[in-house]
Amino acid sequence: MRNLAFFVPFAVAATLAGAAAAQPAVTVTLAPELQRDVRDLGQREIQEQVDRLAAVVSRAVADTPALAGARIDLVLTDLKPNRPTFQQTAESPGLDPIRSLSIGGAEIEGAITLADGTEQPVRYRWFSHNITDVRGFAVWQDAERAYQRLGANLAAGRYVGR
Repeated sequence: MRNLAFFVPFAVAATLAGAAAAQPAVTVTLAPELQRDVRDLGQREIQEQVDRLAAVVSRAVADTPALAGARIDLVLTDLKPNRPTFQQTAESPGLDPIRSLSIGGAEIEGAITLADGTEQPVRYRWFSHNITDVRGFAVWQDAERAYQRLGANLAAGRYVGR
């Protein structure tokens, strides 16, 4: 019985290491067009959105057997906030960070390289259609919605969306 207790932690560690290796690797970069907007929107906020997109997609596809061992390379091509970012508010004092509202969203392109080496294109775009569609109070509310919808599409095997 003591021998079994000795091996259990090693078995758990090996299982977790195998599960981590099977999860898809997600990388996110900025398109050159969006890199030009970094100064206007704020470097920190853009980096937070890059990290957030990677986290949302990673979590959404973590338990998808078809994407086990895949590499997901995403490019954030367009990003619009619903409210002024900290940088925009600092540069334009007339903007109200609470009452100023805009149509937001994100556009993402890229590719998935599956474990067998085949490559699938990825494309997803979601923006509010008009100002009345904007819900929530977060600066990046619609971008977050785009990330979640992209993650759900990838998990369902739909790589090219709207």
